[in-house]
Amino acid sequence: MQNTRQFYINGEWVEPHEPRDHNVINPTTEMPCTAISLGGAKDVNDAVAAARAAFPAWKDTPGEERIAALERLIKNYEEGADSMANAMSLEMGTPIDFSRNVHFMAGLGHLRNFAKVAREFTFEEPLSEDSPDSWIIYEPVGVAALITPWNWPMNQVMLKVGAAIVSGCTMVLKPSEESPLSALILADMIDEAGFPPGVFNLVNGDGASVGAALSGHMDVDVVSFTGSGRAGKLVSANAVESLKRVHLELGGKGANLVFADADPDAVERGVRQLMINSGQSCIAPSRMVIEESVYDEAVQTAENVGQTLTVGAAGKHGPHLGPVVNKAQFEKIQSLIQKGIDEGARLIVGGPGRSDSFNRGFFVRPTIFADVTNDMTIAREEIFGPVLVMMKFKDEEDAIRIANDTEFGLMNYVQTQDDEKLKRVSRQLRSGMVEANGVRRGAGAPFGGVKQSGNGREGGKWGMEDFLEVKLVSGWK
Repeated sequence: MQNTRQFYINGEWVEPHEPRDHNVINPTTEMPCTAISLGGAKDVNDAVAAARAAFPAWKDTPGEERIAALERLIKNYEEGADSMANAMSLEMGTPIDFSRNVHFMAGLGHLRNFAKVAREFTFEEPLSEDSPDSWIIYEPVGVAALITPWNWPMNQVMLKVGAAIVSGCTMVLKPSEESPLSALILADMIDEAGFPPGVFNLVNGDGASVGAALSGHMDVDVVSFTGSGRAGKLVSANAVESLKRVHLELGGKGANLVFADADPDAVERGVRQLMINSGQSCIAPSRMVIEESVYDEAVQTAENVGQTLTVGAAGKHGPHLGPVVNKAQFEKIQSLIQKGIDEGARLIVGGPGRSDSFNRGFFVRPTIFADVTNDMTIAREEIFGPVLVMMKFKDEEDAIRIANDTEFGLMNYVQTQDDEKLKRVSRQLRSGMVEANGVRRGAGAPFGGVKQSGNGREGGKWGMEDFLEVKLVSGWK
């Protein structure tokens, strides 16, 4: 990896205009593991100018050549698996096995899928059989600002970078300042893959400096942002003057509806799925809503499962949970756990305080609350930590009401062996995605939400289309 204080602009590693150090904290030790420099408006101007200059040639590069460039990147990414996994484990605290087998593979899967989708995508086609002289042309939007979060570094970066590459957009990436190391390694990989200068650029920084400069820049044509709702609103407001396209993937508070006829593993699966990535996932099934006839049994099962969960250092091999990303996140989670106790929820696993056996590190105790009502703070706010809330419902109508009684609408879950009930409930849930009975989304499935969970879709052909404009040409022969 190059000097972590440099930025990648126009095919070169360059120094920031005004260096401003930011320590990257190892969540396991609470100590700095390296330092990056936070950029500013001048650095953004340089990166956007490079992307703007590179756009005409990249736009006109044949699709086969763009795919070939992506495949070179895929090869470099595969060969750099260990360094990428180690970087993500170090910067955000994910256990090394999970980093290698899940975080790394998620990024690889997106890149491979975009290569496949791009080969099959029709960029020019007639409007219809009845209008063969009117053609639809899909063209790249232009310069894309890609702003990504810390919790799934390569998953989120590759959803944006891969789609922009095959669509013909040039780009400026601002990774989270909390997890920048993996993105710096990616920039090296792109450089080694021989992309034309200016197609990919990276500027580290925070939201107030680089994020604001990118979202408001008049030469940026589209912003693809993943992060909090608060930041998403700021990005949208900042982009208004230039009327640029803005795609937002924001938070969630997924309801996991467990009906009495759910499969025997549904509750355990729901507990473990919530705890993935130490609960730091926007699609986490954080509200387990259970039919009242099986509620007590479900609570007992969840308690039994919760007591088997262990917490350990990021560098340790095994299936344990790692620390959460930083002090601010740790303190937010602690505050919400205490809020749940104060508001009368029944604590059955975990609780406030650092996880046992650790005197430092941002280790949250895996926590489960029962007897939660949907007006409690822990049922309303996105905790973004290893905290599950359990509540009951009376019937199908009540389950749907509780699930939809939230400002979020990213992903909900349904557990039932009644196929017709599954279809009825899924149609009524106000979310961009529904996962049923533990069946995971297929490769290239659209990812995104409604309401305060954002707009637009990432992944597959839908992810490509977010970076494409539709042009109509009549009189085509």
